[in-house]
Amino acid sequence: MRYNQIPNSLFIKNRNNFTARMKANTLAILTSNDVKHNNADDIMGFTQNNDLFYLCGIDQEETLLVLYPDAIKKENREILFVKETNEQIKIWDGDKLTKEQATKISGIKRVEWIQDFEKVLQLMAFEADGIYLGHNEHIKRVTHNQQTQQDRMILWCKEKYPLHEYHRAAKITRDLRLIKSEEEIALIQQAANISVESFKRVLKACKPNMKEYELEAELSYNLIKSGATRHAFKPIVASGKNACALHYNTNDAVCKSGDMILLDFGVCYANYNSDTTRCFPVNGRFTERQKEVYSAVLHCLKEGSKLLKPGVLSSDYETQMAKLVETELIKLGLLKAEDVANQNPEKPMYKKYFMHGTAHHIGLDVHDVGLYSRALEPGMVLTCEPGIYIPEEGIGCRLENDYLITKDGNINLTEAMPIEINEIEALMNSLS
Repeated sequence: MRYNQIPNSLFIKNRNNFTARMKANTLAILTSNDVKHNNADDIMGFTQNNDLFYLCGIDQEETLLVLYPDAIKKENREILFVKETNEQIKIWDGDKLTKEQATKISGIKRVEWIQDFEKVLQLMAFEADGIYLGHNEHIKRVTHNQQTQQDRMILWCKEKYPLHEYHRAAKITRDLRLIKSEEEIALIQQAANISVESFKRVLKACKPNMKEYELEAELSYNLIKSGATRHAFKPIVASGKNACALHYNTNDAVCKSGDMILLDFGVCYANYNSDTTRCFPVNGRFTERQKEVYSAVLHCLKEGSKLLKPGVLSSDYETQMAKLVETELIKLGLLKAEDVANQNPEKPMYKKYFMHGTAHHIGLDVHDVGLYSRALEPGMVLTCEPGIYIPEEGIGCRLENDYLITKDGNINLTEAMPIEINEIEALMNSLS
């Protein structure tokens, strides 16, 4: 793996927290993700199932985890199943984890080969009254017309053991994963640190008439050089009017002098993610109008981030953030105060220029799992990302930081990333 090995004490603690919430005399089965193919024999790359990783730290395909805390035999309470290597696999793909290595990473003493899973499970399944299974229950996206390894495990278990009670593993992990441990915070901070240096590299490289993808390449270079696993998501390098498309990421336009670039990117380090957005002028100098819009968004970020503190509900935070942006839109001359005062509350006028939410949980997923009906608590990590988009002026501006909620408020994990207008212009126009 590219990242330093995570102490297995983290995964032991996570498993203890998970099994403490399981119903009596039940077992849990967590599966790895599929390896996704594109064309012929090439693959898209492997990304681990985050619930599985959270509980054992294994970052390898064809992995299964079985937890049975009430098992009579102690050796049956935690069992990890991994892919057995052979000479052909070694020649073509390199080594896979040995049982000893899997134990060192996960802290699980009993490790078996995955081909023995059904035989081993058979000995425990009829002893258990119920089974916890994982499934993609992410609230932001749907997996329409996709069958995953988790889907296949659900179908197989219900056919094999139709009279067992079934429970949702995600109901437990969505609660546990919201509160980050010290080890997890350190990993998110490392991802953020790589992001900071990547952004500085982009600022120094940016010149008029470059293609957006050339700046994406600067991000990729520093990301790989720094030992990150991958981009947290496909980066958005949107110049001029492209910045008004929220998820623009073709990144193939020419960056023209006089335009501003919106750069929304994240780093995945040890499967933990950062998510940041900055805006900067192609030629190194903001126009007066760009300064006005940028300063308005920066004001919303600074004031809005103060709202991220224990006890706050996401819905209340978003309402107050919308008010902040609405006020700035009036100051920018985009909305009239009297019109806003008389607007239809069901169709607020600010949505013409600001149409998205501004805070999401972040961790093993960029948009991390968890219920937004739950008030903020210390240990949660969230983004704050207000924006203003003016297509008729060719200006789109969004600014985003990552914040750790503490008992006293929050800590900006991306504070080192330049954000003030004078900082950005100074870096872009320095000779070094």
